[in-house]
Amino acid sequence: MNILLTNDDGIDSPGLRLLADALRKNSSHRVLVLAPDTDCSGFSHSIRFLWNPIKISQRDSDAWACSGSPADCVIMALLGALPVKPDLVISGINRGANMGTDLVYSGTAAAARQAGLGGIPAIALSLAGTGEFYWDMAVSWTVDHLEELRNVWRSDTFVNVNIPNSPGGPDGMANTFPSRTSYHDKLSVFEAPDGNSWYFVEFGTVNALPAPGSDWEAVSKNLAAVSPVFVHPVNGPGEDGKQAWQ
Repeated sequence: MNILLTNDDGIDSPGLRLLADALRKNSSHRVLVLAPDTDCSGFSHSIRFLWNPIKISQRDSDAWACSGSPADCVIMALLGALPVKPDLVISGINRGANMGTDLVYSGTAAAARQAGLGGIPAIALSLAGTGEFYWDMAVSWTVDHLEELRNVWRSDTFVNVNIPNSPGGPDGMANTFPSRTSYHDKLSVFEAPDGNSWYFVEFGTVNALPAPGSDWEAVSKNLAAVSPVFVHPVNGPGEDGKQAWQ
């Protein structure tokens, strides 16, 4: 199987590098890395090729750095920039959670969404926590459950996975849905001597609306949260992702 690894933390991030090394130990996989050459956290689904050509530089055997966004990386790969086209796209492992409303901002999620838009099975992986990140645990868990996660994928979706950042690993895996989260940030301003105003965002707490079965609830119980996410814009709930005007 040809696996494309990308992310939004950048090609030098430990989550990407360690996962690539682990997956390459399986001789049945060819693992190709195409990831941003800088940290693109919070880039959402932005694309840079609309304004500038994309530079791709080979870093190692089957590893390339891209001047574009996470979504650009997947677009380039699906259009033929790499030696082979992927059968599976994995985005991550991200440093920190991507749960609920985070999916609107996340470059990690955007890369997986772009693959889903192209009809390619895609998984977004995040290590949900702060402080010391237990990368080896997250990589081992991912490799052990890769086929299960791939089998969750359905056409027009990507699979969003949040692994609790606990040294012993998750106590299990839960099928979840993205929670509704709210952010309580603050704005501070510095008035510069030249008359310009500089604004800084001070990150505050993040809260989730309590909901049984949500990704937030699962991670709080030390369960890996696995959420299939529809890739297309919709105008309301419904079995087919559509709701007619009333």
